[in-house]
Parts: sequence; structure tokens; C-alpha cells
Amino acid sequence: MKHDVQKTRKKRILIIICFIFAVTLFIPTPFYLFQPGSVEELSSKVTVEEGEKAGQGHLYLTTVLSVKASNIYYLAYGLLAPHTDIQRSHVVKGDMSEKEYNRWLAYLMKSSQENAITAGLKAAGEEVQVVPKGMIVRNFSKNSKAKGIIEAGDLILKVDGRTIKATEDLLGYFKGKKAGEKVNVVFSRDGKKKEEQVELVLLPGKKSQPGIGVGLEEYVEVKPARKVNIQAGEIGGPSAGLMFSLEIYRQVTGEDITKGYKVAGTGTIDKAGNVGQIGGIAEKIAAVDKAGMDIFFCPMDVLQGDTNEKEVKAEVEKYGYDVKIVPVKTLDEAVNYLDRLPPKS
Repeated sequence: MKHDVQKTRKKRILIIICFIFAVTLFIPTPFYLFQPGSVEELSSKVTVEEGEKAGQGHLYLTTVLSVKASNIYYLAYGLLAPHTDIQRSHVVKGDMSEKEYNRWLAYLMKSSQENAITAGLKAAGEEVQVVPKGMIVRNFSKNSKAKGIIEAGDLILKVDGRTIKATEDLLGYFKGKKAGEKVNVVFSRDGKKKEEQVELVLLPGKKSQPGIGVGLEEYVEVKPARKVNIQAGEIGGPSAGLMFSLEIYRQVTGEDITKGYKVAGTGTIDKAGNVGQIGGIAEKIAAVDKAGMDIFFCPMDVLQGDTNEKEVKAEVEKYGYDVKIVPVKTLDEAVNYLDRLPPKS
């Protein structure tokens, strides 16, 4: 009899444990995990028309593995796993929905590729035509009436029938308007055109300036003299810009700029070839060291608040990574560094 009672008690405890596990498995957490991702060779991803891919060494982009901690077990894993950064969702994507955030990352990658094509070809002495196509919605002011009508990642094409190619086009037109008035906005979302009415509000910090209360970035199309095809796959965000532009430069010039070295790197790029700060650099240098890279280009700390250079050097010192760290602030600096390298013995 006593044995049966103990057996029943064990079954109840097991059922309770299974129930708790099942319930907590579906309780989401407001966190993302960031871990070292892949180090991927670029000549297989970038093809320049009539370009050359020969050379002893290779250029590599670096990635960060981003995982939403969908339950407390993912979060617990993140707390225990090495080289893992944990951030709250609002720090990662603000008030964007998951769909908006993914659309925004896709835009950033496309914009990064356009910038890389422009910077890489110009560095190689070629002309590139840049055609403004509209304005991409980045975020919303707190008082914006557009949220829920327009989404982050939407491409604004026209307002009241006027083509919009720059922020000045909007501000200039809205000067003759008042808060509370409505305007017709034509925009594109996931390749489909939409038209909606949006109420104007007073822009934060500009008491007399009405607007739709959205942060915008210029969206352009580049028309190079030769075709450049970039296959990024599932990689999102702008941080591969520097390395894309280096690979484009390499194929156009036909120079073996790597001199036999394995050269990885990270950093955003603009059309003028300026390198910008990125996120997840601690995770990237861990992946780079594991992959056996010789050289790692990182964004130089130029402005107050820049941290990439300091952070990556601290990681190298902390973990004893055997990688040459080269901070750069422009594409030209990266090219010049490689030009001065002796061939790898």
C-alpha cells in the first residue's frame, strides 16, 4: 500500500513538472541573443561583369547569429553560453514589429550593397550613376499619426501627387500646411503600391514645422557602367558594406590585393567610401579567430561615442586572439593597407 502511494506521488510530481515545462516553453521573453556567426568568403557572393577573381588569398565577410529568446530556456542557454550578448527587444528593434524589423534589415542590406557598388567602383576609377527613388521610413515620432498606417521599411514615393526624393522635398511642401491637415501618401510595401491619408503633426523640436512624424532615409538606385551581382543570402543589415566594396574593387582592378592572406572585416560603407560603426563586433572577432583569419578590418573610432575599435582590441587582449586588427575610417585606407603588405610567405 505504501509503495502504491509513493508511486502515485511520483506520477503527480512528474505530471506537475511536465505541465510547468510545457507552460514555460511558450512564455516569450523580451530578449535577443547574439553569438559569433559565420565567416564567409566573398568571391562566391560577388560577381563583377568582366571582373577577375584570381588570387592566392581571399576576402571574407563576418556575421553575428541573432536568436530571439523565445522562452526562458533559450535565455538560460544564453546566460551560460560563451561569447553571447543578451539585449532587450526594445534596444534591438525599438517599437518595430518583428515583420517591420525584418523588412528594415532587408532594406539595410540592399542599401549597403548599393553603397558598396558605388564606393568599390569609384575607388577603382569607374563612374556610377546614382538615381534617387524615394524615402524609406526608419521610425516614428511619439505623436505621429502615421503609425499603423505606414510601417517601418515602407518606401514613400509621393505626397499629394508630388514625387518625393529627399527629406527637403517633404519639409518644403509641408511648410505651407498646418498640423491636423491630411495629406495623401503613396508608398510601396513589399513591392506593392498603397495610398493612404495621413494627418500632419507638429514635428518634435520644431514648433512651427508640420510633418507626418517619421524618420526617413534616402533610397537610391545605382546604375554602374558594368553589372555587379551580390548574393547575400539570408544575411541582413549593413555591416558587410566595407568588405563588399573591397571585393568589388579587387575584381574590377584584377589586383591580388590580399597578397595570399585571409582578410576578414566588418563596417558599414557610404557612397563616398566612409566606414561606419556596427553592432556585434565582439562576437565577430571571436568567429574570425576561430576561422583562422590573418587580418581583420574594423571601423576606426572617429566620433565621440564610437566604440568598435576599442571593443575589438579589448577582446583580442582578453582572449589572446591571433589576428591582426586594422582599424580604418575609409575604403581607401583599407586598400592602401593591403597595397603595402608584403606577400604572405
